[in-house]
Amino acid sequence: MALTGLPPDTDADVARVTEALAMITPRWNVRILLALNGQSLRYSELAAKVSWLRDGQLHPKVRQLCEAGLVQRNEHTPRHVTYGHTDRATALLPVLPLIFAWAEQYLEKPEQPLTAIEQIEDSLTLLTRRHAAAILWALKIRGEASGRALAQTVMPGSDWTNIYPPLRQLVDDGLVTTDGIGQPYRLSAAGDGLGPVLGALSAWSAGQPLTQAGQHPVWGETSATPQQRMWLSSQARTVTPATTPAPTKTDQTSPPAWQRNALFSHATPPRPLVALHTGAPRR
Repeated sequence: MALTGLPPDTDADVARVTEALAMITPRWNVRILLALNGQSLRYSELAAKVSWLRDGQLHPKVRQLCEAGLVQRNEHTPRHVTYGHTDRATALLPVLPLIFAWAEQYLEKPEQPLTAIEQIEDSLTLLTRRHAAAILWALKIRGEASGRALAQTVMPGSDWTNIYPPLRQLVDDGLVTTDGIGQPYRLSAAGDGLGPVLGALSAWSAGQPLTQAGQHPVWGETSATPQQRMWLSSQARTVTPATTPAPTKTDQTSPPAWQRNALFSHATPPRPLVALHTGAPRR
């Protein structure tokens, strides 16, 4: 059943990406996935790596990630159980540097520098706003559109004025812009710059290698800057399972530069993801 008024293939694409974002955006999920990067851990070992989470918080998160197909529970013996990435999670990790690169370029700089993981979490929060993916797709395809036209595309059959709360939120977030009341809406530079991120998430959610992201019919390489194309190309070469070598000891102890201290730089628990973007939108 179609969720939007977009063409069927595009509607299915938006639905897959929305589902993918729903898997990884909930608080702590990305941190847990990064804690398992390149290694399988017993539950107690994983808990030590995310020590700010109490057992009552960690266990349901791990269970949800297992149900989502991103974490695998391996029972070696009744007393020896480990958790590690599935192939799907391994294929997902190279998308995270793309999100970080986008955040570095487009999000406003806070007074206190954020770690890579905080910037990724902030970015994911923006992308999971209600109807955000469908609105971004529609504006990328159309170039610009009125609120009524967007409503007919994004939420057909609904009162067209319902488009305004999510649309205004995207304007506040800095992903969509308009010249004023009654004027059409269009993607901002930051919204348009999401091309490599959304193309990669689309490829991943469809079970394709990231090399396909550049050929995305909406968010392909033609929408990316030369720097983003280089980044996407370099990340795509590392993601295809058939060509990705097994992690070595060096891989496990020397994370890439973007990830260093991303998980473990907090003397106190990381700040909540509630009300991150009140006030001036990030540009």
